[in-house]
Amino acid sequence: MASTSPKITDSIQFPENLDVSKTFYGFGIVGLIASGVGYFLNSEQFFFSYLTSFAFYTSIALASLILTMIHHITRSSWGTVIRRIPESFASNLWIWSIFVIPVLLGMHSLYHWTHVDAVAHDPILSQKTAYLNTSFFVIRQFIYFAVWGFLGYKLHQVSVKMDRTNDWGLTELLKKLSAPGILAFALTVAFASFDWLMSLDPHWFSTMFGVYFFAMSFQALFPILILFIFWMHRKGILENTIQKSHIYDLGAWFFGFTVFYAYIAFSQLLLIYYANIPEETLWFYHRLEGSWAYISYALIICRFAIPFIVLLNRDTKHNHKILIGISVLVIVMHFLELYWIAMPTLHQHGISFSWLDFATLIGLGGIFMGLFFQRFKKHNMVPVNDPKLSDSLHKTYHQ
Repeated sequence: MASTSPKITDSIQFPENLDVSKTFYGFGIVGLIASGVGYFLNSEQFFFSYLTSFAFYTSIALASLILTMIHHITRSSWGTVIRRIPESFASNLWIWSIFVIPVLLGMHSLYHWTHVDAVAHDPILSQKTAYLNTSFFVIRQFIYFAVWGFLGYKLHQVSVKMDRTNDWGLTELLKKLSAPGILAFALTVAFASFDWLMSLDPHWFSTMFGVYFFAMSFQALFPILILFIFWMHRKGILENTIQKSHIYDLGAWFFGFTVFYAYIAFSQLLLIYYANIPEETLWFYHRLEGSWAYISYALIICRFAIPFIVLLNRDTKHNHKILIGISVLVIVMHFLELYWIAMPTLHQHGISFSWLDFATLIGLGGIFMGLFFQRFKKHNMVPVNDPKLSDSLHKTYHQ
């Protein structure tokens, strides 16, 4: 169905003949079946691989949620034409909550603090039992996904409702949802990162870890949006609606949060380095020895230095081939960084890739993208009755 708005010349409905959701679901089912077989072969490896992949995809959905709320609270117009993409990612968080269940089932394999005997003989862990205990951990997961699921679903629902009703008053409702939503997001994401990743090594602690997890997740979202938009343009979707200026802005955000990510990551390292507390420094020490050091240095080069140098130049934000290359690089490094955070707990002496790492990545990824496309194709790909749409469509191309 073509848009009735004279300002949009593209079709705003996802092509019916392009049913990619079934393809992704197929890959997802095959990957999850293979992962299930892997559970019986090596349950401990399965849970660590699953947690890494789960954190990877959840981080993308959470970054999409905060980007959507930032758009509403700031009333920015530049991203209106692309907003339905992060909205669709975030809207499925209430369904995605199902996939936290294997993490809960594997707590005893993942988290040392669930071993009662070990905690009883450890003076550090025994002081953390008020927070690090199984019951409270499970309760917190319900709280996190209840908050995220409500915000993601409601923001998408109201946005779609505005398409139907042309009621601009709904923009105030979106803003009112986003204002407290950003605060709730900040708290829940910080504690979720503590739970899923930081508590893998319960002796280690970093007050910056929540911001660190947010920074890496938010940086990784922009290359995903860039790649998705290029894919749509290759398929002839929204070619005239999502313009060069919008891609340039995504590249600028990509560059800005590359700097922010590096600042947070380095600050966390620096604070722990000069404090020189054994419980803190050992975490980095283990990741700077053996083959884990290769990923450590690769993160500096491939997740910060190369994207920073390349995106610093304005012209590169207009070069599709360069943007695609840098985007793929950062997405790969995002997964490797989560792997680098989680896996040394299991493989302390060095990198030990398992086929389960790829099986869980494909399995969860297929379901994650299948859910996204199922939601994305169900409604208009652009919020056609948003009052800021006209400004977004008439952005000036940065020369």
